Amino acid sequence: MLMDGIFAAVTTPFYPDERVYYRKLEANMARYSRSLLAGMAVLGSTGEATMLDDGESREVLRVAAEAAAPEKVLVAGVSRESVRATVELAEAAAKLGYDAVLVRTPHYFAAQMTDAAVRLYFQSVADRSPLPVLLYNIPKFVPYQIPVALVAELAGHSNIIGIKDSSGDAARIQALVAATQNAPRRTVAVTPVFEAVTARMKITPQPEQGTLVSIGSLTGGTEPAAAAPRPALQTRTKEIGFQVLCGTGSVVFEALQAGACGAVLASAGFMPQACHEIYLAWKDHDLKLAGEKQKLMAGIDRRIVGDFGISGIKYACDFNGYYGGRARSPLLPLAPEEKSEIEELLANLRN
Repeated sequence: MLMDGIFAAVTTPFYPDERVYYRKLEANMARYSRSLLAGMAVLGSTGEATMLDDGESREVLRVAAEAAAPEKVLVAGVSRESVRATVELAEAAAKLGYDAVLVRTPHYFAAQMTDAAVRLYFQSVADRSPLPVLLYNIPKFVPYQIPVALVAELAGHSNIIGIKDSSGDAARIQALVAATQNAPRRTVAVTPVFEAVTARMKITPQPEQGTLVSIGSLTGGTEPAAAAPRPALQTRTKEIGFQVLCGTGSVVFEALQAGACGAVLASAGFMPQACHEIYLAWKDHDLKLAGEKQKLMAGIDRRIVGDFGISGIKYACDFNGYYGGRARSPLLPLAPEEKSEIEELLANLRN
């Protein structure tokens, strides 16, 4: 699966009583689908995945997938503390038409999460997952940073296609790119303009079983116009290597310069256009413009995502026309002065 571009890390909306607000999730996914984002990541850290029970997780994945446009790449966060539970959620995501799964390191038994245990975990999940695996390095929340050497080793697995690195360290991303440059290359399907071909784009209507006779033909009336046949999906192929994605909005430009193919960003959940403009300027080789746009949003990302966290991200979504709502307790809501600060930060980034 091609992972080029900017992906929004999607929030999970809640009612005031903390039930999942599925209708608002549908609305958010539909709006992201009208943006230039490459896709969306559901049930990552920004999605408060650790706050949901198994039934809620599966329903969130279902609702999000059904609301998303077919051409948007969908990544499912399926991390659990055991191989078995992680694989079971990956299997559920595959049935719903997701394109890849995002898997972080288990952390409850942190003292036992040695390199050997982490290697076994990721290899076992990749062996059994029906979807390609993206490793997830998030040392801010998990007390373990996947060593570059271990990532390079795991990159040799046929079902591990990349990593989302949320260390915030562009030099580490450069090291990851260098360490995995000799990983096995894969041939993937892409559109004629070299965009990803998703699992949902490949689904075509089944042939009708038998023919229905219309009322018009029996009464001599006018036959209704037949629906236009769905055009065949036109694809070509592209060869790709191990894909490194940036997970920190404040260093996207630096990460792209270091060899990252894209980014999965919490900030793209409330300012997708601003995030995409950095990628677009970089793709156009306008490095001056890309750097200027990165500088504009770097401080915003550090303050809203880094300092205020989930509650800040959700309020920023509310301010920019997406539904954020409150975070699930025990995460605390923002104070009025914090909300005012977010409004000031985003005053010129309404998108």
